[in-house]
Amino acid sequence: MSESLPTRRAVSWLMHGIGNLAVVLVITFGGWYLLADPHVSPFDLYPLPFNAALFWALLFVVWSGFNLEFFGFDRLRQPLRGAAITASTAAFATGVTYAFAVGFGHLNADFTASREGGLGYFTAALFVLFAFSTWVLAVVNWSHWPWADLGLKQPLVGLCEIAFLMLPTVILYSVLGLPAVSSKTPGAPILGLNTLLGWYYSIIVAVVVTGLTMENWPWRQATGRGRTAFFSLVGNVGLGSVLYFALLGICKLIIGPDTVAALGDAIHQFPAQLGVCWVAWMIAWANAFGNKPTHLGRTANLAARLAITLTLGILTFITYYRFAAGTLLHEPVVAGNLHGNALGFMDWFALVTLLYVVGFDSYGLPKPAEKTTDPATAAKAPTAVPRQELSTSKGAEK
Repeated sequence: MSESLPTRRAVSWLMHGIGNLAVVLVITFGGWYLLADPHVSPFDLYPLPFNAALFWALLFVVWSGFNLEFFGFDRLRQPLRGAAITASTAAFATGVTYAFAVGFGHLNADFTASREGGLGYFTAALFVLFAFSTWVLAVVNWSHWPWADLGLKQPLVGLCEIAFLMLPTVILYSVLGLPAVSSKTPGAPILGLNTLLGWYYSIIVAVVVTGLTMENWPWRQATGRGRTAFFSLVGNVGLGSVLYFALLGICKLIIGPDTVAALGDAIHQFPAQLGVCWVAWMIAWANAFGNKPTHLGRTANLAARLAITLTLGILTFITYYRFAAGTLLHEPVVAGNLHGNALGFMDWFALVTLLYVVGFDSYGLPKPAEKTTDPATAAKAPTAVPRQELSTSKGAEK
């Protein structure tokens, strides 16, 4: 009788995805009005420290869900598992935000909470921009190489990734990030803040596109997992740089010349604004909609996913800036008729998606027809990379 229950409650992948989207949107908007909305929320958190805590929350989900594959949490049954993941995420995000602003801020004024415009909160949280590339790359492009190849199991695989990638992440932050926001750095930074955000987030988009939506193509064509890791590292930097100019061109076309002129140098940040809309949909499409299609040939599958997620990302970008940010979310004007900052609200949407769809395993919704895994006994990885690839044995090649 227990084996037939999922079959009776099964729905199509599309209805399952729509159900997830509906729940996520209700939670996203409800949480926004409670915590962040500058007119409705009883708290004075917009845009900072809300955005700072949001970025740290996403990093916790990356560490606990991507790198550690929810080790420890996977022993809990739903909805306790989802509640534990969400509570841990909130505690980590709040604690780290407070520790930097109030604790470390006493030692370094760049991080203090009293810095004008909440810049101290942002200075610390900028670290997460670089963290998105290194620790996500290790999972969706490297498939836990080399730790899985050495025969390690969780949590050692995740802990090794977190520990060994900490140094390059700190170096990236220290060389590229901190000089762009520090009041103490002599001379000009390598990249201004707007260009840095736009270009580096485009690299993150490349990581997610190739690793999640494209199932690690084309990097998986390399022979050997070490070579796959190398080509994905170099290739994503190159692809991200190309995407920066492509997304910038799309943004300028959508925004229009008058508003582009009014934005000035800030326009160079907009590839990140469009990029986060695309990434949010790639996360939702992979986890809530099953990364469809999957029944066509490989090339057709990948091309269709790319077209679907990019189209949804562009439509979301237009809807957000032309309507939602000002009318629904009450965010202030940026330039012309543009309101808000998509790196805030769309990251909030992505976080809620990960917590509900992955952390809670879409608790309360009927499962899609092809889903056979028992959510009470197995954790759902926050990536569309097949599980067998995440635990490839030593010496195996894709």
